[in-house]
Amino acid sequence: MLDNNIKNQLKSHFESLTQPVELLIALDDSKKSTELENLAHDLASLSDKFTVSNNPDIDARRPSMVVYSAIKNTHITFAGVPMGHEFTSLVLALLHTGGHASKAKAEDIEQIQSLDQPLNFEIYISLSCQTCPQVVQALNTMAATNRQIKATMIDGALFQDEVEQRNILAVPAVYLNGEPFSQGALSLTDILNKVDSKGAARQAAVLSEKQQFDVLVVGGGPAGASAAIYSARKGLNTGIVADRFGGQVADTLAIENFISIKATEGPKLVTQLEEHVKYYDVDVMHNQRAAALQRANNGYEITLENGATLKAKSLVLATGARWREMNVPGEQQYRGHGVAYCPHCDGPLFKGKPVAVIGGGNSGIEAAIDLANIVEHVTVLEFADTLRADEVLIRKANSLENITIIKNAQTTEVLGDGKKVTGLSYTDRTSGENKQLNLAGIFVQIGLIPNTEWLKDSNVELSQFGEIIIDAKGATSLAGVYAAGDATTTPFKQIIIAMGCGATASLGAFDYLIRQTPSEEQRVA
Repeated sequence: MLDNNIKNQLKSHFESLTQPVELLIALDDSKKSTELENLAHDLASLSDKFTVSNNPDIDARRPSMVVYSAIKNTHITFAGVPMGHEFTSLVLALLHTGGHASKAKAEDIEQIQSLDQPLNFEIYISLSCQTCPQVVQALNTMAATNRQIKATMIDGALFQDEVEQRNILAVPAVYLNGEPFSQGALSLTDILNKVDSKGAARQAAVLSEKQQFDVLVVGGGPAGASAAIYSARKGLNTGIVADRFGGQVADTLAIENFISIKATEGPKLVTQLEEHVKYYDVDVMHNQRAAALQRANNGYEITLENGATLKAKSLVLATGARWREMNVPGEQQYRGHGVAYCPHCDGPLFKGKPVAVIGGGNSGIEAAIDLANIVEHVTVLEFADTLRADEVLIRKANSLENITIIKNAQTTEVLGDGKKVTGLSYTDRTSGENKQLNLAGIFVQIGLIPNTEWLKDSNVELSQFGEIIIDAKGATSLAGVYAAGDATTTPFKQIIIAMGCGATASLGAFDYLIRQTPSEEQRVA
């Protein structure tokens, strides 16, 4: 199941284990059960701390494997074969159950240990989802730390009956004690704040006590990371506050136009970015969303959604963008129930079913090509009379028999049965005829909207499209406030361009700060 190279790496990691770990497997006569059994025995061969035995629970999902500690009485379950993006989740579960310390913050571990009620989490995932491991690993950390908490990863593609019964059409989908808990990206801090009502208030108090930053970067994508690195290298007291480090890059499967690297994946690039940022003395504040910007004595204040206030002499705004919505009837009603925005995450849930992709740019055609390997048929609907994607992608899409491309098509409504998507209506812009498609899923890939709504009352000048207006140095309409990346008027939204813009904005902020005299700093307010 595991090749020798991986086995050698794992054997080295497992040398740090101090406590025994039982692998309790529940199997049937399926091919996946054979794979899971082989995986369990491969793991057991790598450390004398591991033993494999049959799960005595007759109601256990099959195939499944419980990573169990008899000493701590902790349970972490994998329903399915945790390979692909979830293999790391399995390895970490083994390490943490076997006594290897978690890298979670000490305050988070303390908060987990203080939870005193039974919490049974079920996480529906797809093995191709790049967002899912973050959620699985956060919940597994909780389960390995507190015996009252259990976490079960469920491969939605393998347990289709459950997925259909619970009407799960987007991952990661989390259930707590049998009830819906969350859908989409979720950090350990997010989870703790949801289950511990006092956690957010304590966190806000700690953040508000931080000293004033020389440069505070709002946003943790490529632009924000670049800005922080350049500021820290100048010797400035630098902080990053971000809802999610990496931003949209974390959801990007293949990156083939990042100069000097022939090909990489979004999550890998995000990890490298964060490691580079942390190499310098940058205060990284995760899982925080900015709510307002206002002038303050000797600079500015950023108010966060949890009520905390951060102070800075200068700012770099790099809040990025999010997927644009169709804004048609039915879209919001069926969001997460057939209307999706991440083909890599949710595509496996539509295996063997017909789907549509809205948008004929690079993102749309790439999504269609990826989905064609999973679903029954893909229909691409493009509003214009030509596709905007690169020619190499168009040729590839046209070569696949189960992709149909319809141009001059304006989507007018998402159709459903009250629980899930059943199709869509569109207008043929050439003939004016209204038409319908019978579908199980709709993947929206029609561009980006800047995350700048929180700036509308800040006097930062925005374009008609909501983008932050900047000059050649990244300066905004407010002195000392700079911006970079997809949230700005920079014409091309690319990772490498965002990084360059982040560096420019940071150098602009540095130039601003060194030109301020003490008396001028006092007059900023």
